[in-house]
Amino acid sequence: MKTTGNTILITGGGSGIGRGLAEAFHALGNHVIVAGRRKEVLDETTAANPGMTSLTLDIHDPADIRSFAANVATRYPALNVLINNAGIMRVEKLQAQQDDLADAEAIIATNLLGPIRLIAAFLPLLQKQPRSTIMNVSSGLAFVPMAQTPTYCATKAAIHSYTQSLRHQLRASTTEVLELIPPYVATDLMGGASDPRAMPLDKFISEVMEILKTQLTAVEICVERVKPIRFAAESGHYDAVFDGLNRQ
Repeated sequence: MKTTGNTILITGGGSGIGRGLAEAFHALGNHVIVAGRRKEVLDETTAANPGMTSLTLDIHDPADIRSFAANVATRYPALNVLINNAGIMRVEKLQAQQDDLADAEAIIATNLLGPIRLIAAFLPLLQKQPRSTIMNVSSGLAFVPMAQTPTYCATKAAIHSYTQSLRHQLRASTTEVLELIPPYVATDLMGGASDPRAMPLDKFISEVMEILKTQLTAVEICVERVKPIRFAAESGHYDAVFDGLNRQ
């Protein structure tokens, strides 16, 4: 991925990994647009980064996604990078779920249907550009699940699979498809911001940007800390990694 001279849209860009990526790309001179549902968080991000743009988006709402994409295409016709980062993670007790499965459905709508709908909405614009990039953010938990967050892990596994298919279908086009696979990072997701076991956010972002700058053919962006879980099955350590993640 070319890391300069882009117009970049990042969902969930007001906090956590999304904000970290937004600020790193902004520092390289890209025009960065952060999108999300929480206007106050977006405003804090743009206030701290003059020149960055924010737009509200309800990623649960298919009609809002379509109108959002049309608005972006009109205002920012040079958009050439879409980073699908928005996500939610909730503990689910499968033997005591709500009858309406509200948590599971919200996670699927945000983590899986949201990126699928955004890609469908933005692909025509991206394919008009000389070069463009779609980056989907999955998780190490796509490869070895943490059992207390089953739907989150399932959506990230689905994003991994969907990204592979998308990459194959676009292989002859000028749109590259990348997958960013974070480990456990110190963000507000599931209270990880203060957990000493989590990878510090600044170190994660720094390593990601270095990979993007130097490993130009990489389609999976894996920092060193995520590799044991990403390649647990290939290395023959799946059961041990699963037990380590899910030890009570």
